[in-house]
Amino acid sequence: MDVSLDLLMNAVISGLLLGGFYAAVSIGVAISFGMLDIVNIAHPAFILLGSYVAYIGNTVFGIDPILATIILLPAFYLLGMAVYQVYYVAFERRNDQSLRGLAFFFGLLFIAEVGLILVFGVDYRSVNTPYIGPSLHLVLFDLPWRLLVPFLVSIVMAGGLQLFLSRTFLGRAIQAVAQDQLALQLMAANPIKIKRIAFGLSIATAALAGACLIIIQPVEPSIGREYIGRVFAICVLGGLGSFPGMMIAAMTLGIVESLTSTFFGPSWAPAVAFGVLLVTLAVRPSGILGR
Repeated sequence: MDVSLDLLMNAVISGLLLGGFYAAVSIGVAISFGMLDIVNIAHPAFILLGSYVAYIGNTVFGIDPILATIILLPAFYLLGMAVYQVYYVAFERRNDQSLRGLAFFFGLLFIAEVGLILVFGVDYRSVNTPYIGPSLHLVLFDLPWRLLVPFLVSIVMAGGLQLFLSRTFLGRAIQAVAQDQLALQLMAANPIKIKRIAFGLSIATAALAGACLIIIQPVEPSIGREYIGRVFAICVLGGLGSFPGMMIAAMTLGIVESLTSTFFGPSWAPAVAFGVLLVTLAVRPSGILGR
């Protein structure tokens, strides 16, 4: 097969940008699943809620989709805290979070999907911004702004959260809460309060990832199911609780999918990407940067 340098470089660059988006949608799961041991299967539903908030802000009020979601991030943060409180009272406090807790999040996923269908219908919705169509032209490759903007948002979001988790007492408490709750209590920290805050952060990041999603492609209520397997696979491959590992895993998945789509066809991309993930986990079960 004849492979030109331009085509190869464009495929790799597109994969890196796509990987940045995958990192954005995986950050919330890296917090809830990787740090709190909460298997939030409903995470894609909150991503779609963020997408539709961006859609309303853009089409009704003429606001940039990312800015519209940022304005409502406090509301998503409070929503996440409320969801965790219900989860804690109904399941975690009774040590019944393994199966019934999972069913709880499955229920949230389908309730959110049905609610979005009732409100918005099953038609695809999209936004209009000046940067969706054009590309940034460099010497050997092009950078589509509709992928570059979500990539930059993802980098800023992941970098900010990494600084918060590593440099503040609250951030270190979030990282430690699933490992040793007794130690946290001895340091005058309430593990339940810490988890509530962390889960609120995970839902807020999901909403911002939803704004990135609707910039990249039109959305409809069931599209979130496509990302359930990807986000959990990325978190496990990167190493549970490791933001840098999650970023590396997301970039790897994006590059593999882009190269496969470019040279072998889009239908092969998911199979090859997940094959690479499985092989990597077979060699390193704890993930790329797992503890």
